Amino acid sequence: MRFFNTEGPNRPDLHYCLPPLHRWDLDEVLTLIDQEKYFLLHAPRQTGKTSCLLALMDYLNQEGRYRALYVNIEAAQTAREDVDRGMATICSVLGRAARGYLHDHRLADWYQDGGATVPADDRLAHLLEFWAAADPRPAILLLDEVDALVGDTLISLLRQLRTGYTQRPRVPFPQTVVLCGVRDLRDYRIHARSEPSPITGGSAFNIKAESLRLGDFTAAEIITLLQEHTHETGQVFTAEALDRVWNLTQGQPWLVNALAYHACFRWLEGRDRSQPVTVATIDQAKEYLIVNRVTHLDQLADKLREERVRQVIEPMLAGNALAGVPEDDIQYLIDLGLCRMASGQGLTIANPIYREVLPRALAFTPQASLPQITPTWLNTDGSLNAERLLDAFLDFWRQHGQPLLGSAPYHEIAPHLVLMAFLHRVVNGDGTLEREYAIGSGRMDLCLRYSGMTLGMELKVWRDGAPDPLTAGLVQLDLYLAGLGLDTGWLVIFDRRSNQSPIAERTLSVEQCSPQGRRIQVVRA
Repeated sequence: MRFFNTEGPNRPDLHYCLPPLHRWDLDEVLTLIDQEKYFLLHAPRQTGKTSCLLALMDYLNQEGRYRALYVNIEAAQTAREDVDRGMATICSVLGRAARGYLHDHRLADWYQDGGATVPADDRLAHLLEFWAAADPRPAILLLDEVDALVGDTLISLLRQLRTGYTQRPRVPFPQTVVLCGVRDLRDYRIHARSEPSPITGGSAFNIKAESLRLGDFTAAEIITLLQEHTHETGQVFTAEALDRVWNLTQGQPWLVNALAYHACFRWLEGRDRSQPVTVATIDQAKEYLIVNRVTHLDQLADKLREERVRQVIEPMLAGNALAGVPEDDIQYLIDLGLCRMASGQGLTIANPIYREVLPRALAFTPQASLPQITPTWLNTDGSLNAERLLDAFLDFWRQHGQPLLGSAPYHEIAPHLVLMAFLHRVVNGDGTLEREYAIGSGRMDLCLRYSGMTLGMELKVWRDGAPDPLTAGLVQLDLYLAGLGLDTGWLVIFDRRSNQSPIAERTLSVEQCSPQGRRIQVVRA
């Protein structure tokens, strides 16, 4: 029985999958190859790049006009600045790839018979000349994980390819080289011992003709993929479940496969093929992925430590404008798959699952720093008591707010992260905490769901030189609560102005009526 794949390249005999070559413009790719161009393919991790390259290699070799070879050179990452060791690794994996995919032993033999003695900065070029000259068919080289390399090793690779390119056709060399990785070439910021200052990939490899990006699934492609499971097992996805997969993932391929895998194969009820996959099952799978910090999401969260990522994500979470953020840094987050440009919205987090993961990851350290808190917010039947929850939060904030602010990794939204850490302790796996935030909105909205009760909150920050956000906050909260169908909620205003009295002295709550007549608990913290 086939299954949904979440690890490594697709194998059609084992995995449900879409035809890889249908996911990009094959005519454009073949035109670039026919024109003897060198170009890039880039896309976020686990979106199907390797599957596409392997399928392209098979297509070209079966067609017969070219010799195509796929090579993953990630193993050379450990060489870092050691060019000799890096080139030794790259030449070695080239030889093994040719032996494995093409049954061609000549590259490995060349290296063993003296190729290893060629100077490292010219070794790869010599090997590729030998390979290109060994057969009258033009050679096509598909290099994967190129941006895993760093420093002098990456510079040497790019410059040897560029030298071979410019010497064609007098010197045999691959007709086309495709460089594949997560980032576009302009984001190869190379710090190398051989250079007085950092250089970009573009200056080291200024011969690339195009930079192609592998896109996410469309809504129709998600349906096609999931219905492969239905055709083979008879188990259907309800229309609402199909919509839910699209809405949660926005077509991110790994997320689509992961939700479907967990919904259909992980739990006993999901393996009952007579039962349809419902929205509830998809939501259960989503929560599992987020709570258990599966590898894909953990790698995503790890990017939050990068300064280029922080200076975009932090204002987004706070609802502030991206004032002064370089265009290249915004494009970097788009290339990583963290963000996307949404029609009519500008820059936004790529999908609702990522939107949930990022603030939850940032709130992890404050959550781990929380003291023991007695759940006084529960009624005797285990339901949530909103009034007691408010009292518990006010007591918690007065006592622990100030020291915990220092545990938050993003200073500008430290109060938000500490509050979310507290609320995660409240739900404790028995409820959910949903977040909404957007550039320029000036706020973050939270929705806590627990035992049939829903509580809507809006978080705002009062900074130096700005007016009291109370009036704007009440108007905005009215809109948010209307969307939730609620007639009451919290407006939490964190006062971050200079020279304020201690948190323990100024934290309070008062009830106020919103412009639309809702009862609002205004928390000044």
